[in-house]
Amino acid sequence: MKVIFTCGGSAGHVNPALAVAQQFELHHPGCEILFVGAERGMEQRLVTQAGYSIETVQVSTFERSWSWKVLKHNVSSALKLPVGQREASAVLKKFKPDLVVGTGGYASYPAVHEAARRHIPCALHESNAYPGLTTRALANQVDLVMVGFPEAAAYYKDAKKVAVTGTPVRSEFFFLNREQARLELGLTDSQPLVISFWGSQGAGHMSERTVDLVERWAAEGRRFHYIHAAGRDIDEMPGELKKRGIQVSDSEIRPYIDNMPVVMAAADLVICRAGASTIGELTALGKPAILVPSPFVAANHQYKNAKVLADRGGAVLIEEKDCTGQGLYDAAMDLLADGTRRAAMGKALKELAAPHAAQDIYKNLMALLK
Repeated sequence: MKVIFTCGGSAGHVNPALAVAQQFELHHPGCEILFVGAERGMEQRLVTQAGYSIETVQVSTFERSWSWKVLKHNVSSALKLPVGQREASAVLKKFKPDLVVGTGGYASYPAVHEAARRHIPCALHESNAYPGLTTRALANQVDLVMVGFPEAAAYYKDAKKVAVTGTPVRSEFFFLNREQARLELGLTDSQPLVISFWGSQGAGHMSERTVDLVERWAAEGRRFHYIHAAGRDIDEMPGELKKRGIQVSDSEIRPYIDNMPVVMAAADLVICRAGASTIGELTALGKPAILVPSPFVAANHQYKNAKVLADRGGAVLIEEKDCTGQGLYDAAMDLLADGTRRAAMGKALKELAAPHAAQDIYKNLMALLK
């Protein structure tokens, strides 16, 4: 059996594909798996780290705002489309897949479109509550669309078939508990742990607000343990804190949280964006959260993701335009002071979890082949 997974742009598109690829290897030892992504996408690093081969095609985003710079970018992206299609066609012709699966991001368009044109069984998985541009463009071409949220199914009226599967999450997120995770991190006191992150690329204004949060945290006597992953903003944040007379350790403000399953399991509260992968991890652990969705994503889909959790009582939703460091600190302290509320939030999140999402996606894909 030969399977192509095509995805890119963010970890939220790549990680579900990796989880399903593992299911195919588990059930079909010796099967051949190939990933297809963009030339400069982070999928190259993630896929290679996971031990899979990846081919790249020329493809780029289309921006929705208006300026001469955006117009120039979109013209360049349009010119790449036929090139990317030819490259995807060459990959399919050489690899001869039995199945092509797209899990979102602009990088998935050429291979899925070419597979549909060649009548190769093909499917899409959309992790977000609102479908991305690529998913919408391909939904009526593929044999199956799978979605992470029940609320998302209504957006696919023209699709041949829609299945609600949930979004795959690494198994570690389902089998860790708070006490074990705290011990692994060396936390032996009773102080709660709060963690925050805005994504590996950093977040500009939100990093500035995080500095304000940390300043208030330090001024109030560090009433909780704190870990923040700054991403590429790590070069500026410690310096800004030092200017304000605040000393932090490398473990408190760090570039990335490499052991995310352990750190998130140990946390009493998570402050973060609302990407699909993060939403899946929060629900898997039942971890109360303050969500500040990015307003700079297609169709404001992170807001829609966050609203699903907030409407179910599992998260506090704060829009970036209304967000301040002081507000984040106050919201965190309110939740930390109310264990009953946090327990109810955790229960609501657990009810949204999809522990068998990877297996369910695999079963739906195998049904296509039959």
